[in-house]
Amino acid sequence: MPPSLLLKVVLTPALIATATLVGRRWGGTMSGWLVGLPLTSAPVVFFLALDQGTAFATTASLAVLLGTISQAAFAVAYARVAIRTGWLPAAAAGSAVFAVATIAFQQVSLPALPAYGAVLVSLVIGIVFIPRRERPAATDAVPPDWDLPVRIVLATGLVLVLTGIAPLIGAHLSGLLSPFPVYAGVLAIFAHRQAGGSAANKVLKGLLLGLFAFASFFLVLALGLDRLGIGLSFGFATLVALLVQASTLQAVRAIEA
Repeated sequence: MPPSLLLKVVLTPALIATATLVGRRWGGTMSGWLVGLPLTSAPVVFFLALDQGTAFATTASLAVLLGTISQAAFAVAYARVAIRTGWLPAAAAGSAVFAVATIAFQQVSLPALPAYGAVLVSLVIGIVFIPRRERPAATDAVPPDWDLPVRIVLATGLVLVLTGIAPLIGAHLSGLLSPFPVYAGVLAIFAHRQAGGSAANKVLKGLLLGLFAFASFFLVLALGLDRLGIGLSFGFATLVALLVQASTLQAVRAIEA
């Protein structure tokens, strides 16, 4: 097995399993907040940098920033529908909004700092528009045995598919697609099925708070890959993302309380 493929099938499942287990311990908002970290998009761009070079990965990183806005739109659309109906219409609405935003952003190319500013504005707006809980969410649902394996398979599959088709669809579209909230969507759907729309909305609000770190990670990559190389850029981006993530922890705890 090629080294890059081995990393893909080992690193991504490890990241996803860790986030799931920690999220189960601390609640739905915390789980959404944790998957705001670039657990799938970072491996995608990392392997693109290894396979296609830093210029390709820089273009993808800029597109990931725009794709973060699409991810925020998914969260708001899902949450607004979830307060009135089941998980399937909510997931369909979120996916449709993400698709429309992705199509629109195919015609858009912004420098790193303006793109980052647009992301921050979209996240603040998204947090405001996520409906507040109308009733306490149930907390005693036990995840089925297949829950964690399905999440691992979905996330790993996304990394393998996107890195595999990237040379065919190009860096920009690869970057736009990689933030599709496969993992956050799975978390929201399971929460919705087990405890109702209010529980799903807690996950999605946590996701939006976590996306501040996500966007900061890709800002550093977009600015640093060509200048610093792969190793230093990813190391610095990880440090910045963790610092930003820590700064939003108090808000997450307030929602979960």
